[in-house]
Amino acid sequence: MQTKDLYMQVVESKSDLKDFIKLPWQIYQDDPNWVPPLIMERKEFLDRKKNPFFRHADVVFYLAKQNGKTVGRIAGIVNFNHIKTHQENVGFFGLFECLKDFEIAKALLDSVRDWLKSKGMEIMRGPANFSSNEDWGFLLEGFDSPPAIMMTYNPPYYLDFMDAYGMVKVKDLYAYYMDKNIHPPDRVVRMAESIKKKENIKIRTIDMKDFENEVKRIKQIYNSAWSKNWGFIPMTDEEFDHLAKNLKLIVDPNLVFIAEVEDKLAGFSLALPDFNQVQIKLNGKLFPTGILKLLWHTKISKKINGVRIITLGVVPEFQKRGIDTVFYVETFNLGVKRGYIWGEMSWILEDNILMNRMLELLGATLYKKYRLYEIKI
Repeated sequence: MQTKDLYMQVVESKSDLKDFIKLPWQIYQDDPNWVPPLIMERKEFLDRKKNPFFRHADVVFYLAKQNGKTVGRIAGIVNFNHIKTHQENVGFFGLFECLKDFEIAKALLDSVRDWLKSKGMEIMRGPANFSSNEDWGFLLEGFDSPPAIMMTYNPPYYLDFMDAYGMVKVKDLYAYYMDKNIHPPDRVVRMAESIKKKENIKIRTIDMKDFENEVKRIKQIYNSAWSKNWGFIPMTDEEFDHLAKNLKLIVDPNLVFIAEVEDKLAGFSLALPDFNQVQIKLNGKLFPTGILKLLWHTKISKKINGVRIITLGVVPEFQKRGIDTVFYVETFNLGVKRGYIWGEMSWILEDNILMNRMLELLGATLYKKYRLYEIKI
């Protein structure tokens, strides 16, 4: 593909991959709200041998080059588990970054669209990095603050590029905010206590000494609780174990709750400390000085003062009994006790009426929105 001096290049060498990973530093160099990813983490994430996602997906990475410089990047993704689960020939684009030039964006999207067509796909959807179990969507509203851990961030002009390309909205995702001064209403707290007694619900925190078995229990809940959600893809054992291993490094065990009803697994909730508050200071590197900054901000200055409720689910048998309310109240109470002063609940599908109403009832504020797009191939 040739547009003036612009051309597309498939990522094949270590040098190509380095350019792919490092491009965001060029895009966001003047944006104080951008959180640089850890370079070593990105290398592992994009490694076809180390990331178990590649076991059930076909992925291609493109660089846009102009005058010898990298000016854009994108990934094309065929997730065979998505096709199997949803019975639709949908391919994805992801990891999109681009200078403020629509011709570059168009060339990137065209490249993935053509590649997906060659794979028999009928729709291109995204951004997905790589699936619903990871980063999804472009930031649509809420550009005035950094993203919480494992949430996306982008320049506003990416939205203009999608519109100009002919993309249409397929789904919006919501993020809600609370701080320690916004207490859940007394009636909601009383409701949570009443639900626990009435439904005989036992809420406990994760047992880190039995981590391997706890992961198995949570995996069972996770793949059951979200099975009917739009866009959800069950995680393979390998994917779940890989994610658990990574999150173990930053998890606060006091904010991981498991609900049981008469010894049956009923649900779980995971709130992660907002590691982005430290990562934004590291400029992508843990070595040589990054590890000292990490220790300072996490152990000495207590820089991390917020959490993100990254996932909360109840198995179908126990849904609509109010267990989600109990999880939110428990997380708020214990989070404040542990010194956290704010929390984000994300992401929530825009048409998940029950969950959105519950968060509004708790006093949470809808403060960020994210958008997924698609176009026919």
